[in-house]
Amino acid sequence: MQGRFFLAFLCACLSTLSLKPAHAGFRDSVLIFSYFTGNGEDGLHLAFSRDGYQFQALNQGKALLKPQVGNDKLMRDPCIIRGGDGRFHLVWTVSWNERGIGYAHSADLLEWSEQRYLPVMEHEPSARNCWAPEVTYDSLEDRYMIYWASTIPGRFLETKDRGDEGYDHRMYYTTTSDFEHFTPTALLYDPGFNVIDASIKQVGSRYVMWLKNETRHPPEKNIRLAFGNTLSGPYGPAGPPIAGIGYWAEGPTAIWLGDQWIVYFDRYMEGKMGAAVSKDLKTWSDVSHRIRFPEGTRHGSVIRISSEEFEKLNTLLPHN
Repeated sequence: MQGRFFLAFLCACLSTLSLKPAHAGFRDSVLIFSYFTGNGEDGLHLAFSRDGYQFQALNQGKALLKPQVGNDKLMRDPCIIRGGDGRFHLVWTVSWNERGIGYAHSADLLEWSEQRYLPVMEHEPSARNCWAPEVTYDSLEDRYMIYWASTIPGRFLETKDRGDEGYDHRMYYTTTSDFEHFTPTALLYDPGFNVIDASIKQVGSRYVMWLKNETRHPPEKNIRLAFGNTLSGPYGPAGPPIAGIGYWAEGPTAIWLGDQWIVYFDRYMEGKMGAAVSKDLKTWSDVSHRIRFPEGTRHGSVIRISSEEFEKLNTLLPHN
């Protein structure tokens, strides 16, 4: 009887642990949220939070990095991660209609490397765009996977009329170990519908992809989850929309907070941010009423840095 009880207890513990991220982060830490405002013309904005609910703008709300690459020179959908090399790596959307993305890296979130245009879809001359790139570090392979949404006319004909203005996206990816050499671009995820804004986290031994169903006809525009056993997939079918979010939402970015996951998203039809929490990645509660972001915050990403790193960052920035 005792053996059975211990086995049941152990299984319950393992089940709980499997929902935690592979790297929970620092004990004494601060959340940093990267975002853009307007159309992304002025560049990278950062905000911070100590509790994961109240975010305040850094640098007096001004951009910390001006966009310099791409024809339109935009910096939309900025995604920052900490890499295996300890540096911060940033990717972003440079334009509504170009076939590449932006990339830069930094040691401290203040001083950034020269910006580069990565031509990830230039080999597809008819590709219409590269939207909302993200990057995830694969500690098992010691490499990075960069992924984004693109529309290639003539592909996925079963859904070609269900998007806005002929857009019909799928997720594509490339991998790199040094941001100098890249594997050939490949299809990452086709859920059977128009999909954008994927964001992937390692959770225990699995990988979780938060994504947006971009279907317009009939309207979906909601956030869902898909699971895979490796970073590059294959990922299973997308689950149902996250419950409790009764409005159009995009740009999901998630982090482990206390004893649960919190996912932030852009409630773009209302011009404000939203959030939902879950302990099991199945049942979600809308906590949008509890959060506060700087006015004008748009689609971004969240990371965790140490309090020491934050104090250094904060001291070097101007204050009101």
